[in-house]
Amino acid sequence: MEILSEYGLFLAKIVTFVVAALILVSVILSAAQRARHHEDEGELQVVRLNDQMRETRDALEAGMLEAGRRRHWLKQLRKKRKNEDKKAASAQKEGEESVRKRVFVVDFAGDIKASQTASLRRCVTAILGVAEPDRDEVVVRLESAGGMVHSYGYAAAQLDRLRRRELSLTVCVDKVAASGGYMMACVADRIVASPFAILGSIGVVAQLPNFHRFLKKNEVDFEVLTAGEYKRTLTLFGENTEKGRQKFREDLEDTHQLFKDYVSEHRPVVEIDRIATGEIWFGRRAMEVKLADDLATSDQYLMDACENSDVLLVRYERRKSLPEKLGLATATALESVFMRGVDWIRTGRYQ
Repeated sequence: MEILSEYGLFLAKIVTFVVAALILVSVILSAAQRARHHEDEGELQVVRLNDQMRETRDALEAGMLEAGRRRHWLKQLRKKRKNEDKKAASAQKEGEESVRKRVFVVDFAGDIKASQTASLRRCVTAILGVAEPDRDEVVVRLESAGGMVHSYGYAAAQLDRLRRRELSLTVCVDKVAASGGYMMACVADRIVASPFAILGSIGVVAQLPNFHRFLKKNEVDFEVLTAGEYKRTLTLFGENTEKGRQKFREDLEDTHQLFKDYVSEHRPVVEIDRIATGEIWFGRRAMEVKLADDLATSDQYLMDACENSDVLLVRYERRKSLPEKLGLATATALESVFMRGVDWIRTGRYQ
């Protein structure tokens, strides 16, 4: 048992050294590549949702059949699909242009910095290159509780590009589109929300702690030097003044007014003074105050669209750099080593 214990400690040292070396290499490579990293290092992916839904339906139908009938059904299904593919290929070869409506689907999951805006921009640009205003529709599945004003203003401007080209734009909200999230949603021609989705929060908030009294109590000086009367209004460590607070409030009010104007411009049906109070409404209540136009989940909306349209999910995936791949591999290795170590401590065996 003592030999096993010594061997385990030796192995743990070796593993620790290897993992530390991997982390160090990952950090160095990440720093080297960060300087030459470009936003364009990725690829556009298109997934036909009609095929996904058809495959799901076929799998369920096959699962409900008995084994003997299932083999015959699958044989007939393969024959049917083969004929459909031949017809489609023949039509394409003869140059027949499809007249079916196309629905382009884009996902946006927002964080406080609206980090997915870069990917959204690439998807919008690609769609604008092929979409036809009198035939096609764009659906954005939006989930965001809001964040930085300038970040979400830029994200909303990307959706505005679609409206300016007179493309039909629908935003589906399954869970939440509040604050900056609603700033994006209001651009749409139509907002579809699930019954308990959260919408609204048309307001502006800013909060920060101040440590001036703590520093003063401990005789620590903190100086803020500015050029310009309002270069700094409120600070974390300096002494805040009533004049600075007033200016900060004025800036918040001005930002709120811009937000209200933006919503009014894109959704003139709302009573802006009624809904721009910072409150939130659940889907059904949001319908009553005209923050939403219809109640449905995005799944139902797209399932219905698949009946008479080609529904295409468009997404932009950034290729992972070598440091990111190494980081993922390191995290996986650490988890494996940790779990094996726990097992060794518990059972005396290192598997």
